[in-house]
Order: sequence, then C-alpha cells, then structure tokens
Amino acid sequence: MPQSKRPPTVAQAVAATIREQILSGEISGGEPLRQDAIAKSFGSSIIPVREALRQLEAEGLVELHPRRGAVATKLTLDKALEWIHLRRLIETDLIGQAIGKLSAEDLEKAEEVLGRYEEAMDNHRDIDTWSALNWEFHAALYTPLNRPEIMKVLATLHGKCDRYVRLQLLTGDHIARAEAEHRELIELCRKRDKRGAKALMQKHTDGLESDLKEVLNV
Repeated sequence: MPQSKRPPTVAQAVAATIREQILSGEISGGEPLRQDAIAKSFGSSIIPVREALRQLEAEGLVELHPRRGAVATKLTLDKALEWIHLRRLIETDLIGQAIGKLSAEDLEKAEEVLGRYEEAMDNHRDIDTWSALNWEFHAALYTPLNRPEIMKVLATLHGKCDRYVRLQLLTGDHIARAEAEHRELIELCRKRDKRGAKALMQKHTDGLESDLKEVLNV
C-alpha cells in the first residue's frame, strides 16, 4: 500500500512562505528578516525559523550575517544574464574543442560526478553543494583541453551564477530537464557528435536564462 505524503514540517512551511514572498517581490532585496516576528506569525519557536533561514541561505535567497541577522538577497537579474551569456560563449566553444580529446576515463569521471549530483538534486539534499557538483561535472568534460586560465575564468562565472542556478532548479520541473540534458551531453560526447554537443550547450544555457526570467517574473 503506497505511503501518504508527509505534511511539511514547520521549518519547511516557513521556508516555502518566505521563498514565495522573496520571489514575488513582497519581500525586497536587503530587507531584514526578523526571526522573532516570523516565529510569532507561525506560532512556533525560533528553532524551525532558524532552520528555514539556513535552507533559504543554501538556496541563495537569504544572507545570514553575524550582527545584522538574516536579510533577503538582492537578486540582480541583469548581472546574472550577463554571466550566463559569457558562460554560453565559453562553454559552447570549449565542448566543441574538448569532445575529440575526451577519453573513456574522462567520461566515466563525468558520469560519476553526475550520479552524485543527481542524487543530491532528486532528494533535495545538500543544496549548498549543487553548484560545486555542477561545476565539477562540466569541468570534467573541459579539463582534457588543458586551458587553465580559461577554466579559472569559467569557474568564477559558475560561482557567480550559483544562487541563480539553485533558484532555477528549485522551481518547476527544471531538475528533471537539467538531468536529461546532462545525460544527453555525455552521450553526445561519447558519440563524438561535436555539432550536437555545441547545440545542446547553447540550449542548456538558453534554458537557464529563460527559466530565470520566468521565475523572477521578468
């Protein structure tokens, strides 16, 4: 007999409410989030509120400061779109150059990283590690080119896109689509389909851009 879905915990309910208020603009970027007031509105103690805020920090929607407390993150879409554009230019070029140099071991490593990334995403676990796993997966496909300076620039761009990628993945069916595209990319690399891999990388970054515009109601 299938198990019924568990009701959300207080921390999950608090996180869901604040997440929606930030994304809808009801809570502005830089606005303080008073833990005692939030706890009072939910009729709870401070403990689940702290847990919720840590969750939202991992999603990139809240910043926790030792003295100032919690504040809503300022989401700067224009900058995010610029970073994504640079990623599109660099990564489309890199995958086209790297595809002929990838060994079976390189593809196995990329697939192993992707397995860990998918497990974390499917279980909504260790959200603060998603960006690092995403970068590790992509880097595994580009490393055979031996372009250390370009990789430094690209690693920085991935870091800047961190909270936006997590925000994208945590809404709609974007996790399933991201996983499917990553799996397809590995298969295209295995087949040495340069044109297909470059087209998919273009599609992958275009999708991120479109999703963010949708999520942020732009």
